[in-house]
Amino acid sequence: MDAIFKALNDPARRDLLDSLRQRDGQSLSDLEEVLEMSRFGVMKHLKVLEEANLIVTRKVGRFKYHYLNALPLQDVMDRWAAPFLQRQARAVTELKVKLERDTAMGKPDFMMQTFIRCSQDALWAALTEADQMAAYHFACNVVEGNAAVGQDTAFILPNGDAMLKQTTTELDPKSRIAMTFEPLFMGPDAPASHMVYLIEPQGENCKLTIEHYDMASGQEGFAEGWARLASSLKSYLETGTALKAAI
Repeated sequence: MDAIFKALNDPARRDLLDSLRQRDGQSLSDLEEVLEMSRFGVMKHLKVLEEANLIVTRKVGRFKYHYLNALPLQDVMDRWAAPFLQRQARAVTELKVKLERDTAMGKPDFMMQTFIRCSQDALWAALTEADQMAAYHFACNVVEGNAAVGQDTAFILPNGDAMLKQTTTELDPKSRIAMTFEPLFMGPDAPASHMVYLIEPQGENCKLTIEHYDMASGQEGFAEGWARLASSLKSYLETGTALKAAI
């Protein structure tokens, strides 16, 4: 590796490599035309490049031909640049998926944000673990089913009736949860909709954004329920005490 960097450190040797990249298999006489120096000087530079394995040679009769060998440079790329490029490619892919997903979902019918003094892990656990959801939900004291893709989560009122059923459709660990929203308290024929939790760390706080999509006419009152839930969740995580509604 040291020999490669030493070989690349001289602009004359880089010029020789550029020349071979443009036209491989050149003789010493050909390469002399690339550099304004003596034949001996060109030979010294070629020797350094050959020792670094950046060029390989083949002798045919009285002539020696030089070929660019890119494999050592690929090793350098694989060691340092490739992981960075992979991260960049992954970031571009994730952004593309996010933009396509957001475009497909359209405009939220309802949206609210709150800041909670807690860790990202704590907020994620509170939004995905059944026992914690039951602890802070303003109306339900039992929740069945942890949030997992394809799994139902049922919110049960103290009288045993199911208030709400949600099915997790997407999970981006510690950052995004998308779920269906079936308001069973409005009757078995009430139209379902969709909601999303978005988590963003903000220093010692986390910003929680709640988005609700595809709300039917007459479901505008869901906004008050979300306000109650967010307030109770914030109190639960910051003080250990939820804000339960009087039933």
